[in-house]
Amino acid sequence: MRALREDRPDLADEPPALSVRRLGKSYPGFTLDDLSFEVGRGRIAGLIGRNGAGKSTAIKGILRFISARGEVSVFGQEIALREREVKQMIGYVGGGFRFYPLKPLAAVRRAYARFYPRWDPAKYAACLSRFGLDEGKKVRELSEGMKVKFALALALSQGAKLLIMDEPTSGLDPLSREEFCDIVLDLVRREGITVLFSTHITSDLERIADDILYLFRGKLLADCPLKVWQSRYWLARFPSPERAAACSAIGVKPVREGFEGLLLRENLADPPPFPVFEPSLDALMIHLEREQENGL
Repeated sequence: MRALREDRPDLADEPPALSVRRLGKSYPGFTLDDLSFEVGRGRIAGLIGRNGAGKSTAIKGILRFISARGEVSVFGQEIALREREVKQMIGYVGGGFRFYPLKPLAAVRRAYARFYPRWDPAKYAACLSRFGLDEGKKVRELSEGMKVKFALALALSQGAKLLIMDEPTSGLDPLSREEFCDIVLDLVRREGITVLFSTHITSDLERIADDILYLFRGKLLADCPLKVWQSRYWLARFPSPERAAACSAIGVKPVREGFEGLLLRENLADPPPFPVFEPSLDALMIHLEREQENGL
């Protein structure tokens, strides 16, 4: 399957919030293979792929948590040349908050704020109120959902304009995930924050993402608006694998009602004589992964 890329008019007039060029990292048995992509200002980009695809490695390389090849720019400024200044514009939110578990939130905030000259006490107070956070509580006393909110409050109060989030909702229940996604979407709409959101919970991205970056074994196979990627395929159900093969279906697998696979819409001149559905992100990943595995 060739990589799907889409021309992006939203990136034409000004430097994007995030520009990644030829980002690479090699480990024994795995290579992050020269990723290049951009995230436009005020957009939410979902970074997806199965476990081990390279999502966390890519984020660590972007943030220079690990040494990696390539160039990364934030709002037009290359991070390798002005790391301290550029990182003032970036907020990082991971899954939960595992630092200083025995310290109260107030102590963590005091330590954190020292590193950010543009720290905004009024914004922090507003975040505490909005998220229902009590600074007197210790980190270990917070639920997983409240830990994520605390990490988000710190990132926003430092003045971050780009949020990079690595599996922030992985430990949350469905209601907490829904609430977190609502908060992120509201921030983008009201404040123009830009978000790179790595997750394996694709239903979260279906609700809020503008764009999709799809990784398979360290390679970027899709970089385009979410709706464009979904509109490229039908999810089709077939009575037999032979019928699916005759239609050039992608990533065919057995299901309770028969067999399912993806069809390229551009190859279908007429409505097919079998059921077709709009594919979810889960369905796209499952069948495209299966096709890639079969081709190796």
